[in-house]
Amino acid sequence: MSEAVSRRTAIRLLGAAGAALGAGGCVSAVPPGAGARSATRATRAGAVARPGGGARVDALLERLTLDEKTALLHGAADPAPLGQAGYVPGVPRLGIPALRLADGPAGVRVRLPATALPAPVLLASAFDPSLARAYGRIIGREGRALGQDVLLSPMVNLIRTPFAGRNFETFSEDPRLTADLVAEMIRGIQDEGLIATVKHFALNNQEKGRDTVDVIADERTLHETELRGFEAAVTAGTGAVMGAYNKVNGAHACESEPLLGELLRGRWGFDGWVMSDWQATHSTVAAITAGLDMEMPDGTHFGEPLREAVRAGSVPRHAVDLAVRRVLSTMDRFGLLDAPPAARPVRDPAAGAAIARRVAVAGATLLRNEKGTLPLAGPAARSVAVIGPTGQVPFVSGGGSAHVVPDRDRAASPLAAIRARAGAGAEVRHAPGEDLYGRPLPAGLLAPAADLDDQRVDAGRDHRYEGEFTLAAPDEWSLLVHYTGTRPEVRLDGVELFPVRQGVAEYFVGGLLGTAPDGLTVRRRTLALAAGTHRLTVAAHGGDQGLRFRLRHTTRATRAAGLAEAVRTAKAAHSVVLFAYEDATEGSDRTTLALPGGQNALIEAVTDVNPRTTVVLNTSSSTAMPWLARTGAVLQMYYPGQEGAGATADVLFGDADPGGRLTQTFPADEHATPVGADPLRYPGVGGRQEYSEGVHVGHRWYDAQRVAPLFPFGHGLSYTTWQYEKLTVRPRGSGLRVEFTVRNTGRRKGTEVAQVYLGPSPDLGLDQPVRALAGYRRIALAPGAARRITVDLDPRSLSAWHPGPHAWAVGTGRREVWVGRSSRELPLRAAAMVRSPGR
Repeated sequence: MSEAVSRRTAIRLLGAAGAALGAGGCVSAVPPGAGARSATRATRAGAVARPGGGARVDALLERLTLDEKTALLHGAADPAPLGQAGYVPGVPRLGIPALRLADGPAGVRVRLPATALPAPVLLASAFDPSLARAYGRIIGREGRALGQDVLLSPMVNLIRTPFAGRNFETFSEDPRLTADLVAEMIRGIQDEGLIATVKHFALNNQEKGRDTVDVIADERTLHETELRGFEAAVTAGTGAVMGAYNKVNGAHACESEPLLGELLRGRWGFDGWVMSDWQATHSTVAAITAGLDMEMPDGTHFGEPLREAVRAGSVPRHAVDLAVRRVLSTMDRFGLLDAPPAARPVRDPAAGAAIARRVAVAGATLLRNEKGTLPLAGPAARSVAVIGPTGQVPFVSGGGSAHVVPDRDRAASPLAAIRARAGAGAEVRHAPGEDLYGRPLPAGLLAPAADLDDQRVDAGRDHRYEGEFTLAAPDEWSLLVHYTGTRPEVRLDGVELFPVRQGVAEYFVGGLLGTAPDGLTVRRRTLALAAGTHRLTVAAHGGDQGLRFRLRHTTRATRAAGLAEAVRTAKAAHSVVLFAYEDATEGSDRTTLALPGGQNALIEAVTDVNPRTTVVLNTSSSTAMPWLARTGAVLQMYYPGQEGAGATADVLFGDADPGGRLTQTFPADEHATPVGADPLRYPGVGGRQEYSEGVHVGHRWYDAQRVAPLFPFGHGLSYTTWQYEKLTVRPRGSGLRVEFTVRNTGRRKGTEVAQVYLGPSPDLGLDQPVRALAGYRRIALAPGAARRITVDLDPRSLSAWHPGPHAWAVGTGRREVWVGRSSRELPLRAAAMVRSPGR
């Protein structure tokens, strides 16, 4: 749309949420139609409605001073930090404990090791809400065991563009699938007594310009796409909501009365607390008046400025009391105000590892498999070349707040897992093909001579080198510094190579490339060097703790040698497993969908000499694949967590069927996406971004525009074959009942995700998706077995948001239903009449 909606219109359009989310054929612990308030009563002691809780909070509010109240509404420095993201001091004299808040989309991010689970996008690929609950329970237990009270997760923003840097942290491009999964993940986290925080409310679907962009979206777009996951989170009883950095329809998300007051609390009935994202609070009066309860990570606006505003009368005392009540009531609901507090559980690394392995296997998505390339068996399993640097170095998790450090004895390399599975009689060779962390500078290169590959600088001491080197011909170098402590200053021809970067870019640098295998931090710089002499200076300061550093490099010659070695290794083997990577992180978006570095050339060179090549993708989102037709197979594993190596081997050798399905469309052309051709849609123009694709998010856009993707939403191959038959669709109550049979027609046990899509209503008079995901079922069948599947579509699944009454309206008339294996492979089709409720 071209015009911003007015504030009054925004309040009105956000003002009604309609019916609660329905189950739509997916198992849910909360029945369809249950309200958000009743759903907040979880099943475990840590998150139950507590008798007398209201009176306890009332009594605390009576005794709290203004200083103590405001101290509960903003972050502060932790006097005994555990490596977590945030801290809110308590009030010891009244028995109110402090809160520790940890990042945790894929595991608890603190100083101590935790289970590094597969990325949420890999979890989502299993299309299994019950698995999302098990995933959440691992995080919930470990968060409590590691001294945390609040988890800053899950992220529920939709995958709107494949360029977004945090796509791996969220679930899907599809609103329905996202809603189902986030609800169960929250229930799992809170089953264990840890407070979940759904984020980022709302429309924070990119990293580029996230602090300043004003996102313009009309009411149908909001309700039918982005808001559905947040509504499901509230229905599931989430304890907290995190406001986004960006603006929404002209107002900062953290001071948006339409979002926080009218919608979240007024219509959805949310009774937990709203915190800001870190440094996302922009005001005092406007923010607390709109409904922001807590500023993080400090008190820039909710510390002394809030106290001054109360004293001056610009913020009424009851607004502060209301925010404090929300925080304390949630703490009480989770038993945090009990005296003595409940004992924290003991961390169970084995249980965490088991779920991590299960999730990674369940989400493994086989995109291509020609001529039986997979599973590896017979000669293919006895002679294997493992190619790629991430075949040797495990790629556990993405960068930023989702990065988790696993236990020291976890996170085996794929090479080790493949060797173990192939057995003693097999020959498994490895060639990296690319050097991720550089090579030592050649002896004799520098004048005066110096060994800069492993320098130690004691505390309080300095180290300085000044010298030069000469190149006989122009070259392209990558220079890398590995270090502990304060980063050394490295200058080449007077230019500082690794300056301190602004904001999160300084410390969020990816889950793979930012850290060497031995734990040293890594920074890199690629530059073209002219022939001739170059001046190099290095200055390192030991500081209070001392430091280690090394300076390394790669050149055209070293890269060519690595490629040649990979080709020789691939040619000598019967089959090849080539691991490719892309290292995404919070704080920056991708600039291309191509694999970074020389990986496309590596894949092309290897497939030239051995077409029996399987490419395993450890990437954050969709990837351009100009080499696709040359490969035997492509296996999408995203960031598979600490057990990813074993899970990958399970699928490669056929010990498990690849049961994952794409939760996002992979485009054939990176410019042909729902946002790719319009800079107003992404990344925005002049600080303004328009969601003018409307309800046509993800696969809906490809269908509406008749654009052929590289791989469609829901796609994923199996090692067996499947047949769909006997579809019936009939009215049931105020919804539809869809029934069909799925048959395993192959010779192996397999896993299938049957998907149900719904066509538009002829009676609504609204622009609607050609097909929308309405339900799904994950099943496992033995060879020759069949199962009759039932998926019920409730009124919400049959409805669209109508801008006239600003409410959900059931789409009546003849509705078509499709059933099949993906959004583009739908062999069954039928129709049924939908009538108005009550008729």
